[in-house]
Amino acid sequence: MLSLFPLNLVVFPQESLNLHIFENRYRQLIGDCLKQRTNFGIPFYLNGQVQEFGTEVQIVEVSNQYEDGRLDIKTKGVRVFRLDTFVNPIPNKLHAGGEVAYIQTTNEVADSLEKIWFLEELTILYEVLNVQVSIKDDLPFLSYYYAHKVGLSHEQEYELLQILTETERLQFLTTHLKKTVPVVREMERTKSIIKMNGHFKHLDPLKF
Repeated sequence: MLSLFPLNLVVFPQESLNLHIFENRYRQLIGDCLKQRTNFGIPFYLNGQVQEFGTEVQIVEVSNQYEDGRLDIKTKGVRVFRLDTFVNPIPNKLHAGGEVAYIQTTNEVADSLEKIWFLEELTILYEVLNVQVSIKDDLPFLSYYYAHKVGLSHEQEYELLQILTETERLQFLTTHLKKTVPVVREMERTKSIIKMNGHFKHLDPLKF
């Protein structure tokens, strides 16, 4: 049985996530994982319910230990799971757990054209937003790296988590960007107009 820490966010494989642990149930969970050198799961929590899919995470480091028992930890996403059973709490424990089935996401290299199209749309988005960042193009899982950086809703991120191949994930993100970029461009244009209208202007009288 995998110990579970439901959160209202989607964690992806390979993603680094820092957590501040303060509730007794999760202090117990993290303490058990550290002692037993085991991982725990973060299923997505939405609208008051624990959702079916989540990500197993590994504790990489305990950054801070406070006198009152609180912890700051660094974790990293390992693999996606589907939750078969949910028990809250686990017998003789304060926290929840469940039986899970691990999803075999493939390690295939993304189709080169899909990768190019995604990077083109991503570049356009950042240009429209005037964001000065170096775009990474040599990562094995671009989709996971940029999933939180392209304006997806929580529900869209959860949908992405369930896609098995990198090519299909990039297709999903490219489609999203093609819809999003025109909206963002119009918003930026509107913001510029609003700024212009905020200044006093000297206008020559019209001559008829």
